[in-house]
Amino acid sequence: MAELNTAEGGSKKKHGGKKRSKKMSTKVDLTPMVDLAFLLITFFMLTTTLNKPNAMELSMPKKEKDQKEQLQIDKGRLLTLILDKDDVVWYYEGDIKALEDPTALKKSEFANEKGIRDIIYDKQNRLQTEYGNKDTMICIIKTIDDAVYGNVVDALDEMDITDVSRFAYQEPAPQEKEAVLRKRNEK
Repeated sequence: MAELNTAEGGSKKKHGGKKRSKKMSTKVDLTPMVDLAFLLITFFMLTTTLNKPNAMELSMPKKEKDQKEQLQIDKGRLLTLILDKDDVVWYYEGDIKALEDPTALKKSEFANEKGIRDIIYDKQNRLQTEYGNKDTMICIIKTIDDAVYGNVVDALDEMDITDVSRFAYQEPAPQEKEAVLRKRNEK
């Protein structure tokens, strides 16, 4: 591992018969230490766990076979978002009976000046003044068949950004699909 080399001091004739001390040089072999370092690096690389991807936690309701009772909700607390193709978001306030009025279904997008975030904030501010609590809003997210998966992720991100604590994902009703098709064909 380590060795000491001793060099001869030379001949006595050269230095006038004086005894000269021996020069010692040290040489350390670092090969075993390098091997140990690579073993440790390999060990720690194989035994560590990498960061796992974080996903948004959703609490899903349990399905019970004999569940016939429905929860009654104040219709003024509801905001329904219908995701469509080309990043279009249709929305209406209240329950599905609100769609009987042809002007109830309105169009928005994720990234325009009156985007869906502003609509959610407006609704929360109105509920804050009416109920004294902005957490009373319930948002229902629905997708038409032409919608892209990325829009669902964007809608869930908006729920997180705007602190909407009560939201649900549902399939759209036939009345909602018809209303969206009518609105599409208007322009």
